[in-house]
Amino acid sequence: MAERLTPSSLRSLLTLLAGVVAATVALSELAGWQLPLVLGCIIVIVMVHEFGHYITAKRSGMLVTDYFVGFGPVLWATTIGETRYGVRALLLGGFVKVPGMNWTESIDPAIEPRTYRAATYPRKVIFASAGSFMHLVMAVLIAYGSLVFIGTPQTNQVQVAGFEVWQGHPVNAAQHAGLRTGDQFLTIDGRAATSMDAIIADVRSHAGQSLTIVVRRGGRSITLQATPEDGRTLRIAGQPLATGPHPQGYLGITLAYRVAPTGWWAAVPRAIDEVRSTIAQAAHAMVHVFSPGEVRSLAHQIASPAAAKNPTTQLNRPTSIVGVVRIADQAATSNTPAFLLILLNLNIFVGMLNMLPMLPLDGGYVAIATYERLRSRRGQRYQANLNKLAPVIYLFMTALGLLFLSTLYLDLVAPITNPFR
Repeated sequence: MAERLTPSSLRSLLTLLAGVVAATVALSELAGWQLPLVLGCIIVIVMVHEFGHYITAKRSGMLVTDYFVGFGPVLWATTIGETRYGVRALLLGGFVKVPGMNWTESIDPAIEPRTYRAATYPRKVIFASAGSFMHLVMAVLIAYGSLVFIGTPQTNQVQVAGFEVWQGHPVNAAQHAGLRTGDQFLTIDGRAATSMDAIIADVRSHAGQSLTIVVRRGGRSITLQATPEDGRTLRIAGQPLATGPHPQGYLGITLAYRVAPTGWWAAVPRAIDEVRSTIAQAAHAMVHVFSPGEVRSLAHQIASPAAAKNPTTQLNRPTSIVGVVRIADQAATSNTPAFLLILLNLNIFVGMLNMLPMLPLDGGYVAIATYERLRSRRGQRYQANLNKLAPVIYLFMTALGLLFLSTLYLDLVAPITNPFR
């Protein structure tokens, strides 16, 4: 009979979550809010992954002896019923312990019926897959929240994102004309201004000439007169904006596509579609990461500091958790949509990596359970001899370890350039 999630157990889980939040707030006071936010989000992702294993084990009647965040020495723990909840010193992951996940483990016959190895095939698969399923759920929720509460860029709606400071000019041409941050371009001299390229081309070709610009501001259309300045006469930090024999017009603005939130219902299929697209990209990236070409590239970057610092090379380089935290921290500082996209991609990648059909990953347990099911006959359950798999498992873990150490080394000695500056 499946054990229910009791109020005491739920309180223990909420205590863990409250501890994460409290630690995040405390770190925020010491180190600013971005890095603690990133670390807090990663710990929550780990907790939700393990909660997937925890709740499916409980509902399947398995015995859950431990639910921990982190590894190593225990910092805090409490036992409710038959499960111990707690936090360990090394916040590098988490685990849910169910007896019998090691086929050769010696177990008290009294609890053998509640072990993982005694469970039916469907329950084994559901339990092993639950962590990755929770990553999929989190990815969909992140995509949905981003669409509804932040929105997506409208590529046919260009607006003023900011103003340049011209050396020796109290205001630039755009400010003099009355343009404001957030103004959406509608037309320039009667021509539709629906792309950045069109706006830039119009301004560049009208140096010293008045332009009639119509913008939308606060729901109203406003007509302004602006005269672009010749970039050859303008300087920013001592450098001219333009060179060459021909005048080039500048208004002194930075452009951005208007971001519009998506409706509550319309966001559902769009969020699912975005996650589906991300899964396809992640699958391609995983194949690339383990390809011989990428292995050679990582070896070359480790041997050549110049290659490791090349922006083009860095663009395609896999990152360790240190690199992910650094990039997420940079995104949280200046680009919330990019930060959420990083969390979405992290969930998808970790979920897919966990489902690779090799122990000790979750997918390995699914693969073994499936193999045993195929080999079993009515009334006689087949049990795989994992000792035969040991060399393959060690080889796989060695490859993962080398990948981790390589990316960690590169993220420490040649960190990826901040893409959000």
